[in-house]
Amino acid sequence: MGNPRAFLTVPRKEAGYRPVHDRISDFGEVEQTLNTSDRKLQASRCMDCGVPFCHWACPLGNRPPEFQDAIYKGNWEEAYQILTRTNDFPEFTGRICPALCEKSCVLKLSMDAPVTIREDEAAVIEAAFREGYVQPKQYKRNGKKVAVIGSGPAGLAAANQLNKRGYEVTVFEKLEYIGGLLRFGIPNFKLHKPIIDRRVKLMEEEGITFKVNQDINPAQLPEGFDAYCICTGTPQARDLKIPGRDLKGVYFALDMLAQQNRVLAGQTFGKDERVTANGKHVLVIGGGDTGSDCIGTSNRQGALSVTQIEIMPKPPVGNNPATPWPQWPVVLKTSSSHEEGCTRRWCLTSNKFIGKDGKLTGVEVEEVEWTPSPDGGRPTMKATGKKEVIKADMVLLAMGFLRPEVPEHPANVFYAGDAATGASLVVRCIAGGRKAAADIDQFLKNK
Repeated sequence: MGNPRAFLTVPRKEAGYRPVHDRISDFGEVEQTLNTSDRKLQASRCMDCGVPFCHWACPLGNRPPEFQDAIYKGNWEEAYQILTRTNDFPEFTGRICPALCEKSCVLKLSMDAPVTIREDEAAVIEAAFREGYVQPKQYKRNGKKVAVIGSGPAGLAAANQLNKRGYEVTVFEKLEYIGGLLRFGIPNFKLHKPIIDRRVKLMEEEGITFKVNQDINPAQLPEGFDAYCICTGTPQARDLKIPGRDLKGVYFALDMLAQQNRVLAGQTFGKDERVTANGKHVLVIGGGDTGSDCIGTSNRQGALSVTQIEIMPKPPVGNNPATPWPQWPVVLKTSSSHEEGCTRRWCLTSNKFIGKDGKLTGVEVEEVEWTPSPDGGRPTMKATGKKEVIKADMVLLAMGFLRPEVPEHPANVFYAGDAATGASLVVRCIAGGRKAAADIDQFLKNK
């Protein structure tokens, strides 16, 4: 390590976000960047710990101590080479990953001030593109063809790895643009879409074929391929089937998020088709990242108010004794979208949607209590009878996605990403795509 004791004198410094008054007027990325000098200082905080738990926690097996050391020494090309040995798309994870590595950083566990691994990762890949370290490569072909169905993070990772192994890869995407969840599910203020275009262009230059508007049924796969990788994600959102569900104004979160991304890409929609929060009181039901994205999008569209409710209790701020490391820390998360304006409430269940003349006007909610399980299992929920109506003329359902069933399939068909595991993180999807590519390679070599 270049400076294994820097953590004692260099405090953690995040790049931070653009000012709220500035960023809510557009859909540009909210996160800022540090200058090179400060970034090197942050990398120097990576200590010479005996066991790098960051590496263990990363689904991709990234090696933060190694690329942090290279950053500190100013060896940006070396840092890029180290990072891309394990991660196909640092430009995605460096922006939207929840940084499992940082949650396991020794400095997180001991000082609650982990190394800025995610930001450093983003800095490395952007430096690599800027300085020309990223160049298209040509690979020797082995004469076999593989079809990848779906172009989300798992599909792109599988295609990238198979291409490197010499396969002729064709990616089929049912929508009009490549990217899947990255393209349509994540707002531009978190992931600017030209970042995806830049990567897709590179993959095309390396020999991968992309075909859009191709709605492929996994039961009727295109002919002419030696193997298939199904990466179609989890398209079915969890619904809230309570009275009034058919009122106008109740939408799935992705109805708004995907349409807004299409609008920013230049598509137009009629007045009756447009899913917009402009001039409305918005209620977001669900407390995860998708719910947070709905808050940020609603504020940018001009919502009069935004309220987010969750059925679970409010998590503690900071450390949670109930979820010690190595468990995932269940603590209060305040995103950039929350900072932009939102009322947050917990322990509320939704009883019914209320409307007038077929249009939503509010939601009846009820307070619930949670009783811890004596055996350490899931706590028990009990309704209290305390009801109220929250004014809302737009509801966004952000309660997660249903896990798809994996049907019986031929030996040369492989599933990866959310299509195999259910809804997960982008970083896990990339890892799943990489594993599927390795499995396909092994299968075809042994065939």
